[in-house]
Amino acid sequence: MKLLNEYIDAYLTTIKYLDDVVSEPAMEFGLSFEQYLIMHNVAHHHSGLTLTEIVESRNVTRAAISRQIKMLLRKQYIYQVPDRHDRRRMLLYLTPEGREVEQVVTERVQRRFEGWVESFGEESAKRGLRMLRLIEQKIVSKSRARIRARQLMM
Repeated sequence: MKLLNEYIDAYLTTIKYLDDVVSEPAMEFGLSFEQYLIMHNVAHHHSGLTLTEIVESRNVTRAAISRQIKMLLRKQYIYQVPDRHDRRRMLLYLTPEGREVEQVVTERVQRRFEGWVESFGEESAKRGLRMLRLIEQKIVSKSRARIRARQLMM
């Protein structure tokens, strides 16, 4: 029980707060970190990106991504056009303002991350990353698969 309490404490004081720390560079533009990540993905797909591709790469629900995209459309950071080959598919692109915002936030996130690596040292940062990936592989992905299986049975 003691170890469980320590994990919960670490989550509440570190990992949960980490989202706020990472989100801060995007706040000036009224963006959540999730919205910035969508913009970042769109910026690196010059042939356009679909909502479905974002959902698949993020392992989140279609509704969650759809809400984020609606906000980005409203802020006029992205726009969508029908795919020439399949008009049912909508391709997402950054507007000129969206491209500018994405670049500024990316630079800020990069500087912040470089400060973390400098603070930890590169080897410690790599060990931390390996541990996070191991947690995802051994715990998160298995839990996600069980949840999906239950949802399919309903």
